[in-house]
Amino acid sequence: MSEPAAFGARLRMYRERAGKTRPVLGGLVGRSAEWVKALENGRLLPPRLPMLLRLAEVLDISDLADLTGDQSLPVVSVTRAGHSEVGKVAAVMQRASVPGGAVTPVVVMRDLVDQAWALWHRSTTERTAVAAVLPGLLTDAQRSARMLDGGDRRLASAELARVYHLVQLYLAHQPYPELVWLAADRAMSAAQDADDPAATAVAAWYYAHVYRGANQVDAAEQVLAEAADLVDPAAGGEQLARWGQVQLGIALGHSKAGRAGRAWRAWDAADSAASRLGGGYVHPWLMFGSAACAAYAVTIETDLCRTGEAVRRADATDYRALPSQTRRAAALIDAARAHMLDRGEVAAVHLLGRALRESVDTVRHNPYARTVALELSNRPGTVGEDARELALAIGIIG
Repeated sequence: MSEPAAFGARLRMYRERAGKTRPVLGGLVGRSAEWVKALENGRLLPPRLPMLLRLAEVLDISDLADLTGDQSLPVVSVTRAGHSEVGKVAAVMQRASVPGGAVTPVVVMRDLVDQAWALWHRSTTERTAVAAVLPGLLTDAQRSARMLDGGDRRLASAELARVYHLVQLYLAHQPYPELVWLAADRAMSAAQDADDPAATAVAAWYYAHVYRGANQVDAAEQVLAEAADLVDPAAGGEQLARWGQVQLGIALGHSKAGRAGRAWRAWDAADSAASRLGGGYVHPWLMFGSAACAAYAVTIETDLCRTGEAVRRADATDYRALPSQTRRAAALIDAARAHMLDRGEVAAVHLLGRALRESVDTVRHNPYARTVALELSNRPGTVGEDARELALAIGIIG
């Protein structure tokens, strides 16, 4: 086979192994189904490095040589950046036992966990902010959940689950996937120990993230569907918000699998829940609400490769309504992804720049933002200049 044909055969093999159709793969990397077909049929030359890395990330390929047949290049070495303090958090996660010490009362623990979540949402360098408190907070939460009794122990376990969710977010998009899985699994165990359906629903939301990231979309849907049955949306308030969050997770899984109808039915359920909570409602740490639903609608349309609708929703979204800087940055990255799908490189660079102003850490650790900044830095003119500044700011180029 010629080189393009050999590359195309490998691409098709990995796409089919991942269970993705051409439209789904195209949508996830910002290209059309016809572009994927042309690559697989050998009618196009293999793309440049940034797009190769994006394909490898989506197809869960760890070494680029498996896709290109060329020299070895670990995908995470480019797409994922390790935070400077990750070793301290990892050491606590990998510890076999919890050190002795005074037990933190549940009411104090809840306040400490709330403060840590506030750091995550309100900082432009959220990983650096929470890394300063996570090791000690995780130790305290583990000790309280282990040493308290009765109702206090269950409440402490629910707070421990919330700490593990924060650990998972901190570790995400870093070259330590086994620790992300460990955090998600321990959070689910803690939520179940708490005997708290609402805590279990949130644990399912975060567990589904790692399933989707590993291309296990059906497993993500199963864990979310089981969690949805545990909470009563008719109860209002907290249970309705967590039920709505689960519906969003189901919608995101269906969109990544190219199932448009089922994705939008689940999104409609989430949006309806947000409306019932009130137009200005935002969950204090999950950030669920109407603004979050609007932002995730951009993600869904982009994943489904519906270019016009993705751009329309991206341009209509009020990102200021999201009170979390990390969530605003992530939503702006998805808006950039929508515009890249429409070949809107100027808009994409502008949106990535906005995202960087909201949260340096979110952009620095986002694989899509990293590869797009690298790709566009080779463009001539203003687009290339602005993209090179982005790439420099997030540490891809020196």
